[in-house]
Amino acid sequence: MVQHRAISGWGLHPVIDAYEVEGEDLEEITRDVVLTRGMGRSYGDASLPPEADLRVANTRRADRILAFDAASGEVRVQAGLSLDRLHSFFVPRGYFTPVTPGTQDVTIGGMAAADVHGKNHHVAGCFGQHVTAMKLRLPDGSIVESEAGHGGVIFDATIGGMGLTAHILEVAFLLEPIPSPWIVQEMRFAGDLDALVSAVRQASSEFPMTVAWCDLLAGPRRGRGRGIVQCGRWARPDEAKGDAARGATSLAVPAPAPSWVLNNTSIAMHNELRFQAVRLMPRCSVVSPHQFFYPLDGIRRWNLLYGRRGFTQYQCVLPWDASLATYRRLVDVATAHGPGPFLCVVKDCGEQGRGMISFPRPGISFALDFPVTERTQELVDALNEIVCAEGGRIYLAKDAFTRPEHFAAMEPRLPDFLEVRRWLDPQRRLRSALSRRLFGD
Repeated sequence: MVQHRAISGWGLHPVIDAYEVEGEDLEEITRDVVLTRGMGRSYGDASLPPEADLRVANTRRADRILAFDAASGEVRVQAGLSLDRLHSFFVPRGYFTPVTPGTQDVTIGGMAAADVHGKNHHVAGCFGQHVTAMKLRLPDGSIVESEAGHGGVIFDATIGGMGLTAHILEVAFLLEPIPSPWIVQEMRFAGDLDALVSAVRQASSEFPMTVAWCDLLAGPRRGRGRGIVQCGRWARPDEAKGDAARGATSLAVPAPAPSWVLNNTSIAMHNELRFQAVRLMPRCSVVSPHQFFYPLDGIRRWNLLYGRRGFTQYQCVLPWDASLATYRRLVDVATAHGPGPFLCVVKDCGEQGRGMISFPRPGISFALDFPVTERTQELVDALNEIVCAEGGRIYLAKDAFTRPEHFAAMEPRLPDFLEVRRWLDPQRRLRSALSRRLFGD
């Protein structure tokens, strides 16, 4: 089935008309298309064609679990299987994905293509570290099995390669056995940005899963950058609440919100209420994975709250040896270019992944949500100047505005990745709006 429609990433910017080819047979629908697209949850232009009216393959109907080895925990799935469906089957059986992003509404193929990371990156690395094999359609049309350790540069370029080296048809990876379907959660508070960075580092030395929410709209008297550090570990059977944890009933945003709904005043009020509400909660509690990992999944289509112009998330990682003054300067720039940031999430990142251009490296990650305005490009340019100067990098799965010269300056591995692309795909059969913007495709 082929449908002609306007598609976008989760940030709703940009929007491009395309022909989406859908079906259960990935070998069939990936013929003569420029890109494979899953659920469209990359925020920017990574899952969009480079220009209007090109054909992309949509994998969501190819969603089968193909094999599972209980002895090793290895599972093989079609690339279009969603993380939500995977967990629905395996969590009651005592398994969880070893790495999860902040939403379950992603495909396993997309997780490999973006080499996603999560709250446990400092101990578990990226998703690609746990992938054992992939079935791929290469740009020349051939279909190959590529195995970790034996797949060479094809495997390493495809993990985190944003769909630009091969169509991912199947993914095999190792699941993590869990002692119960519940998480012991601890909440810690920090009064400003400096204290928050210190608290994140401390929490990461004690817990396998950590993340921090940061309030960048608080005034100086309330402590700009104050926040809540969320720490977690899987609950032992004697700590668990019972049977498999279920997700909460979700609400839905019915239509794009008016532009006045989200602004600095309304978000600052929300942040203050959230900060005070969490202070009233028990410091330690047992929560479901849905509460811990996926709080925003409880609001379907929450991206519509940003209105028709959409939003962008700027996610970068700065080395741990960057000074606190650098972190403050990033925050100052982020708050000086118009509305926002309306959300700021801080995480600890561990060692660099196997993917040739995978995002994380040792350091602290800032994820900042901004509504798209006339000044967004100026804002991203200013943030990228800081990141380039400090030896950091940005996350391509979130990006829609970075200029090619900035990405080249922050990514010393890029020439090797582009050389593999030239070898695999000299005619640029696989390309996207992102690759056109950054690599000139």
